[in-house]
Amino acid sequence: MNDPEGYVLLATILLPLATALALLAVPGSRRDIVNVMSVGVGVILLGLSIFVFIAYQAGGGTQFQLQVDWIENVGFLGENGITLHLGLDGISAPMMLLNGIVTSAGALISTKITYRTKDFYVLFWALVAGVFGTFASLDLFFFFFFYELAVLPMYLLIAVWGSTRKEYGAMKLTLMLVAASVAIFIGIFAVFTEAGLGTFDLPTLYAAGLDEDFQKIFFPFMCIGCGVLAGLWPFHTWSPDGHVAAPTAVSMLHAGVLMKLGAFGIIRLGIQLMPEGAQFWMPGLMVLGTVNVMYGAISAMAQKDLKFVIGYSSVSHMGYVLMGLATLNVIGMNGAVLQMFSHGVMTALFFAMVGAVYDQAHTREIAIFGGLAGQTPRFAAFFAIAGLTSLGLPGMSGFVAEVNIFIGTFRTYPIFAGMAVLAAAITAAYVLRLLATAFFGPLNPRWATLKDLSVRETVAGCALIGSLLMMGIWPAPFIDRIVPTVESILKVAS
Repeated sequence: MNDPEGYVLLATILLPLATALALLAVPGSRRDIVNVMSVGVGVILLGLSIFVFIAYQAGGGTQFQLQVDWIENVGFLGENGITLHLGLDGISAPMMLLNGIVTSAGALISTKITYRTKDFYVLFWALVAGVFGTFASLDLFFFFFFYELAVLPMYLLIAVWGSTRKEYGAMKLTLMLVAASVAIFIGIFAVFTEAGLGTFDLPTLYAAGLDEDFQKIFFPFMCIGCGVLAGLWPFHTWSPDGHVAAPTAVSMLHAGVLMKLGAFGIIRLGIQLMPEGAQFWMPGLMVLGTVNVMYGAISAMAQKDLKFVIGYSSVSHMGYVLMGLATLNVIGMNGAVLQMFSHGVMTALFFAMVGAVYDQAHTREIAIFGGLAGQTPRFAAFFAIAGLTSLGLPGMSGFVAEVNIFIGTFRTYPIFAGMAVLAAAITAAYVLRLLATAFFGPLNPRWATLKDLSVRETVAGCALIGSLLMMGIWPAPFIDRIVPTVESILKVAS
């Protein structure tokens, strides 16, 4: 029996795909039509993502399920085959909301693109469909299909519309993520063969009870394969280069949403599918996550380019996510999911602001700015809010997420928790130094004609800020959805 709300999940996937196909019929010269269609679809997707988040009933369990048979009883697949199985739990519901928020802001920001606008949006909407599909998929085959659909358009989006060594950044990103996907692919077919059920259905595979030794062998394939997209050290090097080279909206999606697919994959394909393997390997993930946090924070402090600062900051903040997952306790994993949402919105805001100033200044070198708070007050205020979220100011979403992670980590790995707190202090240092250098002090006469944010940049920024404040001030709607799902996952893992 399919839930009526399941068709809403299907709509979040089909609508961006249909938009990409419809845009192919629009003349490339009609940028006005392309922009109106894309902004309109972004608003609709935002509305749908808000609906599914609110409509998801807190208390755990998979809801909004929709099953459509695709391949049945074909050869080695047996009786069950492959099914388009969609559904939401308390972890995927906030991720759907995150994608709706960042996508709508990115679609609005991208209306300033003038070169091959139609082609840009075709790839943009294909990527967005892949993200929604990954978060909603409960079939291992379609999970991997949508995962790859979200990753592959990045090459052209960066190589064609990017800047600053864009071909290098695009190729490096693609090669590393495709290599990581090979590890996931091996893990998927190993699980399919080991289970021997002739199905890729994730709930069925979760209940199969895979052999403990098998889990210990193949958990790293899933964890590292997905962890590369999450910026897992030492496989993170594609990320800062990709951030810097990508156009604004792609940087927003790259850091805001795509890196969360990696962490989400660790949960879905690692912890849930191979819980005993997770118990065995999580101390290793804790070590790597802590290195992420420290290395990213120290590297960010050394950067002179605004985008590189945010790029390495993302590596650091995704380390908090990995640490939270590695705790395998309720408060730590709750903090990890909260951090996925918080960091997604925060970095989208960061990159939107950097893109706004880069379009005019054609430089991102921190040292040559100064006094921008007086010249561009909205830009300075929006960037400062993102920075304060990054350093964990109370009242912002970053504080709620990091407190949960710190407490969860102190309960299991107190030494690593202390290092995470130290990294938070380093984060505060480089964020405050950046704000002091670029936005305060005397105005550099070179920027006397610099204009403040446009209307579209202001609207997109306000939407992102509203999301950060909502979680920071009223985190209950998120926690009420996340915690029961985490508890049910850990009950199996224990």
